[in-house]
Amino acid sequence: MDPNDLDPRFQHLGRDLLLTPFFQAADGDSLDLATDPRGGVTRDDRVDFDRAVGPGALKQALVMRLLTPVGSLSELAHPAYGSRLGELIGEISTPFTRAKARAFVLEALAAERRVAEVLAVDVRTAEGANDRLLIDVQVTAVGGGDPISLGLEVAL
Repeated sequence: MDPNDLDPRFQHLGRDLLLTPFFQAADGDSLDLATDPRGGVTRDDRVDFDRAVGPGALKQALVMRLLTPVGSLSELAHPAYGSRLGELIGEISTPFTRAKARAFVLEALAAERRVAEVLAVDVRTAEGANDRLLIDVQVTAVGGGDPISLGLEVAL
């Protein structure tokens, strides 16, 4: 079976073009379409866009939701999509800031219909950088399966 084929157990998690090859990001500038060479290395070889499928599609969807400012897709009929993490820009990492970040992450995860349960949200200060937060998330998907984990580094 092609590794990009969707396992029937995970069809409900969907598939999408791959933008986050390692399912982590520090900002939107690091996200772009990933390519997947098909075949050898000759000039006529096919190259296609790679895909995020099943649990990978959900991981990517969570990264994208958390990095997108809420309301920025209003013109595309998705006014509630995104997270409020951008509201923390200009703040420094304090217990209060980390608590707000955690609340913003939980709010965004609650809006994702493919998330059955949030198992953990850990927000901490990046080592030696009081203007950056490290956010680790672990969820279970609707339909079960292994827990899905991802990490973000967010500049304040």
